[in-house]
Amino acid sequence: MPEAESKSSIQVIERMIRLLDALAHSPDAVSLKQLSQATGLHPSTAHRILTALTGDRLIERVDQGNYRLGMRLLELGTLVRTRLSVREHALPFMRELHALTGEAVNLSVRRDDEIVYVERTSSGRSMMRVVHIVGARAPLHVTAVGKLFLAEDSAEDLASYCARSHLVAFTRNSITDPARLAIELEAVRKLRFAFDNEEVELGVRCIGAGVRDDSGTLIAGLSVSAPAERLQADWAQAVRSTADQISRAVGFEGTTT
Repeated sequence: MPEAESKSSIQVIERMIRLLDALAHSPDAVSLKQLSQATGLHPSTAHRILTALTGDRLIERVDQGNYRLGMRLLELGTLVRTRLSVREHALPFMRELHALTGEAVNLSVRRDDEIVYVERTSSGRSMMRVVHIVGARAPLHVTAVGKLFLAEDSAEDLASYCARSHLVAFTRNSITDPARLAIELEAVRKLRFAFDNEEVELGVRCIGAGVRDDSGTLIAGLSVSAPAERLQADWAQAVRSTADQISRAVGFEGTTT
């Protein structure tokens, strides 16, 4: 029985893709009859799947029962393009920042209540203690880049995050009080960079600044991580300047002052 249900689900997905492909190949809106003929699907089957896709905004129904691709596909496509291109655009700038600081430079993005490391330049130092593996995750409230993303949230969204995460402490320096976190985030908004002051791991500090896309949306964070005794606070300006360069490279045209 489960195997039959699995085959049925796969069949629906295959039919959905056939319909999307048929719509993608037509510059104009397409009728149900035309879609049925192009995909080999019975009109009732095609109509059922199109109705579901319309509800999810993947397809739009226009006048006289014709269909075309929906705006959600454009939104998703733009998101994918931006996330793919930001890594490519960021690497040259990350290498320059690494050369300046001699420390690990990271690029990370937000996934729900965590940041995920998507690119990294290693310091190559034999005694380097900071290890951020690409694909590794960390909670927002204890990381420099995570604080940048939380600073973008509304007061209501921040309160929800605090309730969900319980602001779990990883070290004695971790912020566990919502009011204290709110004060720190206000400073982050003004400075446009953030610190992790040994909040994930004792002995390790981090400076982070945000990368924005052509719409001004914060899409990633650039950070320098180093043992606490080696990290220099005045690197913050270089991190922010490098993040601004990456932002411009991916299309951001707003002010960075």
